[in-house]
Amino acid sequence: MTKYGLIGFPLSHSFSKKYFLEKFEKLQIRDAVFENYELPDIEAVDSLFKDPELKGFCITIPYKKAILPYLDEVTPAVKAMQACNCVQLKGGRKIGHNTDVTGFEGSFTPHLKPHHKKALILGTGGAAAAIEYVLQKLGISYTFVSRNPALSELSYQEAKHPKVMAAHTVIINCSPVGTFPKESEAPDLAYELLTSDHYLFDLVYNPPLTKFLQYGRARGASIQNGFPMLEIQAEENWRIWQL
Repeated sequence: MTKYGLIGFPLSHSFSKKYFLEKFEKLQIRDAVFENYELPDIEAVDSLFKDPELKGFCITIPYKKAILPYLDEVTPAVKAMQACNCVQLKGGRKIGHNTDVTGFEGSFTPHLKPHHKKALILGTGGAAAAIEYVLQKLGISYTFVSRNPALSELSYQEAKHPKVMAAHTVIINCSPVGTFPKESEAPDLAYELLTSDHYLFDLVYNPPLTKFLQYGRARGASIQNGFPMLEIQAEENWRIWQL
């Protein structure tokens, strides 16, 4: 039996398991399973590496950075951003990839317009590293917004300034704020300053229309949730695991 899986903590709901089980059914793959591995600490990943049937797994919060010391090899993208969300187990080696990059770029760029030159990235976790990587590639300047801002980052209060909101016409939510079961929440921004020039991208996919996106739509902004990103990166994970 060939095994694939997802590691993270907690794993209260999983897009990946449902997606891959449906994929196995559609492709009539009978000798593969996909499991959720809810690890209370990253050290527990060592036990997974001992399973000879495990061919690969994807990674979610909070282990996209913590997994790095356990890998034998990483792609240039992972090395650059210091975040990994896909591990390929091949020939006794543990190889780290980042398919958040592929998923984000593929779902983000269709809505880009020529005036989308500056972005605010809400959150500074592992997913934010992939967003930063893609924005650099696309030539879009960006500023991180954090509850505990470091040097060169903005606080949420600073991000509310009219000049900041006007200049940054792309706003990307990389935080878990607004996801189920706290779907009534939204990042603390000055939504009344949004215009039809803005583009709001939310990595959250459950619910499909977060408060963040609702506020953007109400002001005429372009919006996109995280579901297409998940689908694209899932397919990229599968491609990597079959190499």
